[in-house]
Amino acid sequence: MTTGNEIAETLFKLVDRDMTFMHICGTHEAAIARSGLRSIIPNRLKIVMGPGCPVCITPQGEIDAALDLVEKDCIIATYGDLLRVPGTKGSLESCGGDVRVVQGVFKAVEIAKKTDKEVVFISVGFETTAPTVAATILTNPPKNFSILCCHRIVPPAMKWLLAQGEAKLDGFMLPGHVCTVMGYDEYEQFPVPQVVAGFEAEDILLGLVMLVEQVREGSHRVDNAYPRAVSREGNVKAKKIMYDVFEPCDVEWRGFPVIPASGLRLKEEFVQYDAQKKFGLIYKKVSKHSACSCDKILRGIAEPTDCKLFGKVCTPRTPVGPCMVSHEGACKIWHLYQVRNK
Repeated sequence: MTTGNEIAETLFKLVDRDMTFMHICGTHEAAIARSGLRSIIPNRLKIVMGPGCPVCITPQGEIDAALDLVEKDCIIATYGDLLRVPGTKGSLESCGGDVRVVQGVFKAVEIAKKTDKEVVFISVGFETTAPTVAATILTNPPKNFSILCCHRIVPPAMKWLLAQGEAKLDGFMLPGHVCTVMGYDEYEQFPVPQVVAGFEAEDILLGLVMLVEQVREGSHRVDNAYPRAVSREGNVKAKKIMYDVFEPCDVEWRGFPVIPASGLRLKEEFVQYDAQKKFGLIYKKVSKHSACSCDKILRGIAEPTDCKLFGKVCTPRTPVGPCMVSHEGACKIWHLYQVRNK
């Protein structure tokens, strides 16, 4: 069996120029930081973070909409990561409303069955979580249940990043969890090296080797370094359920403009479960005012330690931006593992 050290040695033999690869997965960043992988790879090889944290890329306008629901006396059910993300009027944690942490959408439905009050699930996540929400909607939940739909789709964001060229990327390490559901055929549209990677240190190192090999060959394709979980077509049944209930729509990402067809919304036949329409909510564009660098970190053009607030004003106890809140946020990960610039 090839060890991580042997794979790292292979990287040193292969890397003969500056190369920059972006991953789009908070779990990848956690694994990289926890294992100290950046300290054992060649200096000319750079791994940057992208918009791989679904909580982090949820724009402030959607957080404010969730706070508006609290004022409408709704019970809010949400993942714990979302509690402390700052809105313009505080956070769900500090709002004083009936906000409950749940493990998933099915728990929110259970709450709705036991009360006459309106229950809204803040439905955040990439294509990994959307099929579960869709399957729940298909069970005809009670009328007092709805979702605030904050789902995002990964490929359109990648298309935007490539078009901007800010981070000068040589390729992408694709998100293993998303690809487990969606497969990787839709990523074949992008003319850059790409590799689907798992989450062990050896998985990530192997993915880097495969990316470097493509760069050296002058080729581009999607290689699969995670075949034990990912196939080209993905989970066909889960994808069908997701698109039976949701349809693509244009949405804003935090740190990005409105990206065409990068979000999901409920189809017309399920509109009774759409909290935005049910309660007449408006997602307001919120201009950035603080010195927080989350927007640049999510676009791969800054590291957490580049931010003047990191570890000083902004800590996991006193987060200024969402990247310091979520367990998939780069700032919280770097703070936890005390990652510093080389």
